[in-house]
Amino acid sequence: MSHRRTLSRGRIPLIPLLPFLLLAACRPPAQGPGEATPGVRQLAPGLQHEVRADPRGPWRFHIVEIDLTNAALSLDAVRAKDALQGRERTSSMAKRLQFDTSRVRVAVNADFFDLATGENENNQVLAGEWWKGLPLTDSPYDTYDNVHGQVAIDPTGGLTFGRFILDGRAWTRRGAVPILSVNSKPTGRYEGTALYTPRFGTSTPTDTGRVAELRLRPIGMRGDTLLYAATDTTNARSGGPIPRDGAVLVGYGDRAEGVARLSRTDTLRVHLDTWPRSASRRAPKAVLGGWPLLLQDGENVAARAATLEGTISRNAEARHPRTAIAVSRSGQTAWLVTVDGRATNSVGMTLVELAEFLRTLGAWNALNFDGGGSTTMVIDGKVVNAPTDQTGEREVGNALVVRERGKGR
Repeated sequence: MSHRRTLSRGRIPLIPLLPFLLLAACRPPAQGPGEATPGVRQLAPGLQHEVRADPRGPWRFHIVEIDLTNAALSLDAVRAKDALQGRERTSSMAKRLQFDTSRVRVAVNADFFDLATGENENNQVLAGEWWKGLPLTDSPYDTYDNVHGQVAIDPTGGLTFGRFILDGRAWTRRGAVPILSVNSKPTGRYEGTALYTPRFGTSTPTDTGRVAELRLRPIGMRGDTLLYAATDTTNARSGGPIPRDGAVLVGYGDRAEGVARLSRTDTLRVHLDTWPRSASRRAPKAVLGGWPLLLQDGENVAARAATLEGTISRNAEARHPRTAIAVSRSGQTAWLVTVDGRATNSVGMTLVELAEFLRTLGAWNALNFDGGGSTTMVIDGKVVNAPTDQTGEREVGNALVVRERGKGR
């Protein structure tokens, strides 16, 4: 988690100062991050922000409620520095997405990430493009290799929560191969197939085993299926160039022959999706990860997270600052929530406590995002919660934003 001016010399009469001293005593102190007065304010039609204090923790919450049926509002994912790797503050990412035709009203930090590289651990889909696809979550911290919870945003704005894996394949009239990863080398010991795009870099990873690389030139799209023409096949080496406007399909080990065979045909089709499918049965507009799922169909599953998703006790069962996303049973209302922690006015929450709190809001499905020093909520460009790092707001890997169309700068 993932981590005054003094009085000048001379005597000053006391009586004339009394009115000013009394006024100063009555004036409320300046409010810093995390000190906003509890209450609810409307940010836009269908979008409201609530600050709530609960002495039982004590806890301090920032709650954004979103009407998903409002066509002027949309949820979007953004990567730090608009790259597969790198870190950036949530407030900076929100600022970058301000356009003349839309305005970022709310932003929160999202998925867990590698502190050294900034790369997020789960699947990443942004604006319908697969930036990273995996069969297993890329995390060094879980107690066993598994798939962590994620949230998919479909093209209509609906939210689906689940433990998604990449479901991809490439095929021609002569044959087909599964695509087991996108912009990440397959984790299989003996064989695998991977698709690399310019998001990964300028060349594919080097490998000393048997490899076939098929360079692809895009020629169109049919529905959710990408259409490519194969331009070159190399069977004897890896680490070849990735076309700036194309992709490379790589077969490792026993999959190398299948990939090489695809080069002897004309149009190659590539389809990338999640499994399970989203509720709309359409390829997602965005996918963001977290760890773990908190609510499933109204049930608090946080207590079972150690067996379901391999959570570690110092994260799940200790009180920390938290960030979460949730949706109602109807799918029409979503919530973004931060809980401050490591402070006298808010001690943070365990995952079980967080799940129970989300149920009081009316949530039916929910996911825990990265917390601790990463927990950040930004509203209209300003950080409203109290990040705990000594240096202030932490640079993170990605963020989830709420955009209001028709509200430019």
